[in-house]
Amino acid sequence: MKKRVRETRILVVLFAALALCAATSAQESHQKPTIVQTKYDVQPSAPEKNNPHPENPTKAVLAAFDKYEVVGMGAGHGYKDLDDLILHLLRDPAFPDKVNDVVVECGNSLYQSTLDRYIAGGEVSLSEVRQVWRNTTQPMCSTSGFYEILFPLIRRINQRLPPQKRLRMLAGDPPVDWSQVTKQSEVMLDRDASIASVMQTEVLSKHRKALMLFGEFHLFHSKPNAPEGLESAVQRYEKHYPGVTMVIGGAMVFIFPDSPPATGEELEARMASWPAPSLVQNIKSTWLWEADKTYFSKMVDAYLYLGPSSLMLVEPRPAEMFSNKSYMEELRRRAAIIGDRFITDQMNSDNLSDLNYSPFLF
Repeated sequence: MKKRVRETRILVVLFAALALCAATSAQESHQKPTIVQTKYDVQPSAPEKNNPHPENPTKAVLAAFDKYEVVGMGAGHGYKDLDDLILHLLRDPAFPDKVNDVVVECGNSLYQSTLDRYIAGGEVSLSEVRQVWRNTTQPMCSTSGFYEILFPLIRRINQRLPPQKRLRMLAGDPPVDWSQVTKQSEVMLDRDASIASVMQTEVLSKHRKALMLFGEFHLFHSKPNAPEGLESAVQRYEKHYPGVTMVIGGAMVFIFPDSPPATGEELEARMASWPAPSLVQNIKSTWLWEADKTYFSKMVDAYLYLGPSSLMLVEPRPAEMFSNKSYMEELRRRAAIIGDRFITDQMNSDNLSDLNYSPFLF
């Protein structure tokens, strides 16, 4: 990493995604996105037997479903490289043979019946089904170009499949009717409880297999130092369904506020020969394990490498969306209710300029 990154405060609250959406809006807000990486103590050299073994991530994820009921990984938080990997995974011909459901953070469960009809190929307009991902509690969902692609893609994949193999999409966010919301408390909901309920009711109790696409804080097996009542969705349902989920940690490792930040320069140097992207499993006893034993022993099961941070790309957002004046006005109304000035400002089309655009995430 050519430039040292600054420490940022991780908001372990129900609206943690609000902090993460800054990366998707860096070029509009004139702010440099920040990244917090795990504390590590990597030795200068390591024996060959202690080296991690990167794998093809698509093949590795598909193979994981032979062992696990659920695979959870990050999605839709501004990382174009991650978005591209997920879209590639979904289009693999073997995916419908391995997976039944795709469960998403950016999905308002109030519209699950509409989503079911749309994904199954029913007569549902795009403007109607967009309520699923544009009307969640999370502003980053409302302006994400990734979800504008994801839902129509799975619908089209289903159109090529026999009925018994068709995928189902499940909305994980709590049911919220934004047309009725006037106060912040009406959207400050226990999102992890909603996700856990969807997983238990619609996936695990029915013995189905699911790909979970969520911010990592919802996926950790445990969250050390997190206050009581802020357990992740996976941590909650694992009380009843232990050992059924493989959690993939993202290329950028999040830490909790009481851990000092690290520059990541040496860690990135040791990964330089890895293919991008690649997935690392069987991490124990490798130098990657030594980088953060807590992270790899209690929180995640595998590590996804997307390449050098200086080359990572930001997720573009559709210009058509920001030219929709009535929609932008509605998003500004919601941001004002939430009480986040940054979110309000980024919905202002006057702040958008290609003079400040950068394709890079960091």
